[in-house]
Amino acid sequence: MIEEKMGKPVVVDFFCGAGGLSYGLQSAGLKIAVGVDIDASCQYALEANTGAKFVCADVSQVKSKDVQSWFGGASVRVMAGCAPCQPFSTYSQGRKTKDERWNLLEEFQRLALEVLPEIITVENVVGLAKQAVWEKFVTALRRENYYVSWRVVDCEKFGVPQTRKRLVLVASRIGDIALPDPQSFEVISVKDAIAGLPKIDAGSRNSEDIMHSAASLSDLNLMRIKHSKPGGTWRDWPEDLRADCHRKDSGKTYPSVYGRMDWSKPAPTMTTQCYGFGNGRFGHPEQDRAISLREAAIIQSFPTTYKFIPEGGSISFVHLGRLIGNAVPPKLGEAIGGCILDHLNGKTNVGQTSLPFI
Repeated sequence: MIEEKMGKPVVVDFFCGAGGLSYGLQSAGLKIAVGVDIDASCQYALEANTGAKFVCADVSQVKSKDVQSWFGGASVRVMAGCAPCQPFSTYSQGRKTKDERWNLLEEFQRLALEVLPEIITVENVVGLAKQAVWEKFVTALRRENYYVSWRVVDCEKFGVPQTRKRLVLVASRIGDIALPDPQSFEVISVKDAIAGLPKIDAGSRNSEDIMHSAASLSDLNLMRIKHSKPGGTWRDWPEDLRADCHRKDSGKTYPSVYGRMDWSKPAPTMTTQCYGFGNGRFGHPEQDRAISLREAAIIQSFPTTYKFIPEGGSISFVHLGRLIGNAVPPKLGEAIGGCILDHLNGKTNVGQTSLPFI
């Protein structure tokens, strides 16, 4: 078995954020050496939950010798990366100028081709696959004798309790590699995920877990959520509670804002504003409030014990919402890690490259 002969794979995780991918890879059995991110506020979560070293750096300033030193003498080196996805998101398609973050994948590619790690994995939004930068990235890997497999995956099929589609790539210089079969994972509903958490009101927090905090609601929005049905829309409200923008023809195409989640289904995609009732279908199925930060993290498949802020730290919904919403779901990371270990142990089904499944 390759893994036994070469030792546990060692990971350097670029754009690590709060550590979702690192935590998932570690849960699968990989060793996380370093997480790299330009946002210094990610340090606590990454180090507290994975034990890895956090390096605050702009990827464009990172040198290949730095990456080599972080890997140490590892026989199996894994470079992981999830570049900020906003430039490739459907929410950004109207932009006419090139976002400076478009070059982050190119910088990751630069380091990968200089270091030539045995394994590479990338996770990002689906829209990236339609961009020329993605084709160039995949082509460059293949020119360096990487076997490449990439697909659009539905995270709910990998044990993540939300409908979140992502682009995932795994590549290996050791041999053919393929992503895992999602049929082996159980679909988890909102009820399965968060029904057991203590009840709290809007604007309050649980005394045992500061992350189980819910944003406050205005009197108007409190009335609105009281009239909201699980899985319903603002069309369920009395006419006098509807927003002016929804009365216009242009606003009638956005029924999911100000919505409650449905207990029986996976949650919608968690965004950086998932703590706000008016920002999407982020209303709690029963309680008259938006989901708490802890509930959002659980829906992202973080464990209930995951630490985002140090003991005695204060809650910032904007900051923590960004960390949670931008994270790679750990359960998806764990599936990717399992795929890498299966590959090293010769269990990968070959011949499944560049084929999307949703």
